[in-house]
Amino acid sequence: MTLSVDLFFSFRSPYSYLALPRTLKLVEEHDLAINLRPVYPIAVRVPGFFKKASPQFARYIVLDSRRVAAHAGIPFRFPRPDPIVQDMTTLDVAAEQPYIHRLTRLGAMAQLDGRSLAFTSAIAPVLWDGSVAGWNEGDHLARAADKAGFDLATMDAAISADPDRYEQVITENEKDHAASGHWGVPTFVFENEPFFGQDRIDLLLWRLQSKGLAKR
Repeated sequence: MTLSVDLFFSFRSPYSYLALPRTLKLVEEHDLAINLRPVYPIAVRVPGFFKKASPQFARYIVLDSRRVAAHAGIPFRFPRPDPIVQDMTTLDVAAEQPYIHRLTRLGAMAQLDGRSLAFTSAIAPVLWDGSVAGWNEGDHLARAADKAGFDLATMDAAISADPDRYEQVITENEKDHAASGHWGVPTFVFENEPFFGQDRIDLLLWRLQSKGLAKR
């Protein structure tokens, strides 16, 4: 029997991006379905979060995510532009968020199609691997989507025609994410048990194996 895991994912989270290679390997090697469910970053989900957090919080994430990437041999650079429009001096988050709304709705559309892991695994590196100067410019996203079997222009048009449909998917994802017992991303959830962080994949695998996870 194919086991199934939900993966709550944010396009702004470095750890979400860093979890993708091992997640793909899990699926490649095991009889496992990963249902990637995009949520908005905590900067949007929890207004004022960064102003309430320790000033060391963001600095540590920058330090740690870079060394995690280096240790794992994953190409890595913080996205340019940042998917969240935020003044990192004042920590004010802009009211208008064109980048993250588009990305997360695209992920929600792929989720409805049952191919959110494939879509996100194609798109996220364009933001994070440092291979392009500006991920939002030119045809970078379109070419990545095409390689995964998606037509980005068609997706954008469908979302523009009915954004509420995809916002509803995101809202449901965020509700289930919160109900899982954790607030951070990436969070893997198997049989209502949360595994938070790209560094908990080994623990997740151990749990799945205890439940009969089979090799492909």
